[in-house]
Amino acid sequence: MSLPLVPLLYLALAGAYLVVMPALTFLYLNNRWYTASSIERVLMYFLVFLFFPGLLLLSPFLNFRPQPRQMS
Repeated sequence: MSLPLVPLLYLALAGAYLVVMPALTFLYLNNRWYTASSIERVLMYFLVFLFFPGLLLLSPFLNFRPQPRQMS
C-alpha cells in the first residue's frame, strides 16, 4: 500500500502557486514599491501577471494600505 504520489505533487504545486508565491510577492511589493528601479518594476509587473489568481485569492485577507506619515 503506497500513497499516491502524483496527486500529492499536484496539491503541493497548486498550494505553492496559489498561496505561497503570491504571499511572497505581496511582501516583496510592499517592501520595494516606492524604491524600485525601472528594471525592478518590470519584474514586479511580471510577478503580478504570473501569480494573478493567487493574488486575487489572498487580496481580501491582506491589507497593505500606506501608513500615515509621522509629523515631527
